[in-house]
Amino acid sequence: MKVAYKNEILKNIIICIANDSANLLILWCFNGSFIEFVKMVVVPNLMELFAAKGVLLLLLTLTTGYILKCDGAVIVRLDEETSINERPIIGVLSQEQSFYLHGKYPEENYTSYIAASYVKDIEASGARVVPILIGKDRQYYRDIMSKLNGVLFPGGATYFNQSDGYADAGQHIYEIAIELNDAGDYFPIFGTCLGFELFIIIASGRGEKENRIRCYSYNNLPLHFTEDYRSSKMFKQAPEDIVDILANEDVTVNAHQFCIVDKNMESHDLVKDWRVSSYSDDDYGVKFIATIEHRRYPFYGVQFHPEKNSFEWKLSKNYAHSMNAIKANRYFMDFFVSECRRNLHSFATANEENKYVIYNYEPHFTGILGSMYHQCYFFEPRGNMTTK
Repeated sequence: MKVAYKNEILKNIIICIANDSANLLILWCFNGSFIEFVKMVVVPNLMELFAAKGVLLLLLTLTTGYILKCDGAVIVRLDEETSINERPIIGVLSQEQSFYLHGKYPEENYTSYIAASYVKDIEASGARVVPILIGKDRQYYRDIMSKLNGVLFPGGATYFNQSDGYADAGQHIYEIAIELNDAGDYFPIFGTCLGFELFIIIASGRGEKENRIRCYSYNNLPLHFTEDYRSSKMFKQAPEDIVDILANEDVTVNAHQFCIVDKNMESHDLVKDWRVSSYSDDDYGVKFIATIEHRRYPFYGVQFHPEKNSFEWKLSKNYAHSMNAIKANRYFMDFFVSECRRNLHSFATANEENKYVIYNYEPHFTGILGSMYHQCYFFEPRGNMTTK
């Protein structure tokens, strides 16, 4: 199956396809303007018909075809073979600069940071990264998400009640992603540790009392899979050797003081929307949710840190660096990037893309300064250091 589509930026772009009976199919732009027939092609089977964001989109099994779109519209829900994006770009949400790192860079007084291990983890799975800044208005997040193929909410140590910070930005992204997916525009999000907790906090309503509990784990742990874990998208096609390592070896890196337990899900009626696929036990025997996913949307969360096995090296943390640990934890970002490949957003031009990608920033060797992160990217220096 092959689909040819043009990349030119046009004000009025069209979809024009003929079926196997050579009957002309005519589509309408969002502004109601008529679209003329351009070229007839051979189409063996009509698969599905969807309406989304200004384009009536026909999903067809094609020998050849021209798939274009109206200005402001998005191409959605092609079948798996035709929808593969071979150049995925994933946004990583930054978070408030920690007081510790503020002290190491007092002159710059950076607004936010991203641990480089998340960037490396994504790149190792065949995608590129764009940093997403905090403290912006909703339109900023809407605009940047229209160019990205997915978003990662990283772990960290910030608070959820700081205005214009990580949590506010995450809520904008979460809500916009729901809008996109409801419109048929497949948009995945992956939450690691704090990012996974943010999913549940947002889904619970972000009240004064956060829907999570104190939970201490700074160990490498196995996963205890649920009986129906193979029904989850995350593990449906996971290789048996990966599952065996995760279930029987201490390979998932945990570094958290909060967690989500079944009671949190039940108290806010979240069980109907979220599927739990595995648990782990904290240092005091608390059974916490280790992996989760939304039942309707491509939102995935893990309480542990798959990126640390390969890319964080602080000796005192004793992260699992065995071949099995690295192999098993690579699975999670490989899975997420494969999900992001189903999204066909793109930057308008290569020049625009180049202005956004992470390569515009230099990582700092923060491990040598005592940080738990080996390297970090910093954003938006303000000067004149202030104490939080």
